Amino acid sequence: MTDTPRSFARTIGIDYSGAETAEASLKGLRVYQTLGDEEAQEVSPPVGPKKYWTRRGLAAWLVQELDSRVPTIAGIDHAFSFPMRYFERHRLAPDWPSFMDDFCAHWPTDEPHTYVDFVRYGHVGNGAARTGERTWRRLTEEATGSAKSVFHFDVQGSVAKSTHSGLPWLRALRRARPKLHFWPFDGWTPVPGASVVLEAYPRLWSANYPRGARTPDQHDAYAIARWLQEADRSGELAGAFAAPAPEPIAMTGQVEGWILGATWPPVKKPKPKPKRKPPMQGAAPGRTTRPGFVNRNEQEVLRKTDLPGNDHNQLVYILRCQRCGERYGANGSDIFQRRCPACGAGRPGLPIEFE
Repeated sequence: MTDTPRSFARTIGIDYSGAETAEASLKGLRVYQTLGDEEAQEVSPPVGPKKYWTRRGLAAWLVQELDSRVPTIAGIDHAFSFPMRYFERHRLAPDWPSFMDDFCAHWPTDEPHTYVDFVRYGHVGNGAARTGERTWRRLTEEATGSAKSVFHFDVQGSVAKSTHSGLPWLRALRRARPKLHFWPFDGWTPVPGASVVLEAYPRLWSANYPRGARTPDQHDAYAIARWLQEADRSGELAGAFAAPAPEPIAMTGQVEGWILGATWPPVKKPKPKPKRKPPMQGAAPGRTTRPGFVNRNEQEVLRKTDLPGNDHNQLVYILRCQRCGERYGANGSDIFQRRCPACGAGRPGLPIEFE
């Protein structure tokens, strides 16, 4: 790794949470930071009655810390904007500040005692007037190949609630610290010396580092802070800031937002080949009822009868033990695992006396 002049003295990684309310102490809301070359360390909330960070408390801490005295880059794990189709449906200008104002007017998830679901289901605000489809994805989400839509609620790995709860706090931070560079909305290349706030997707980097004793939420925040530190030191960060090509993609990215580290065009992953179940003891699947088949316990299929078995929709088959010669009946569905009832401690055979 070749060291280059640093742009940032501090990096911050935030694994966000859209659970509960803005005042709730959230175990899933985690913050890590690095200072210079030091190892990433977890940042605990200020001493008080809350054991974990709250969204309101984190926003206040960011306003305090991002005062431009220490050049800092902060990566947050939620989307900063919505797909262009959302702008088109609601006839909004393709302008990020205007989008933020409009969103917060309809989704006041920063208000006290307000769950995201309160707005979703019409108890607070007017979320029904500003919705999108779960199939809509931003270009940057397509670029990663795995990031989910900002409208895909209530599924594993969803960022929908985090995004809908986090956007008002981005707006508040931008108002309190107008000198902050919100990437890429304020430009793809930050001004030297400016502190930067950007969207991060820890899945791009978390596998690079051993998790150790950290929880998944802690590790995601750690991975963001550490990768930003290493990329700044190696010069890789400057390349990650570069606008995607061609120009129309970059222009869309300045409205929809962009995940740091996402590249365009998307890399298509090869589809995995369907797994095939192994055959039973050398026989092809579906052939265990054929005359002549011998299972792993040396029980040979002689023939099928017309007698009903005692398993669902099964007929009785006549089997012969190759060890002792015992003949008995068995369901077709049991043949592959049958043991001899005479010498192999198997279950009693089904009646075949009428055959």
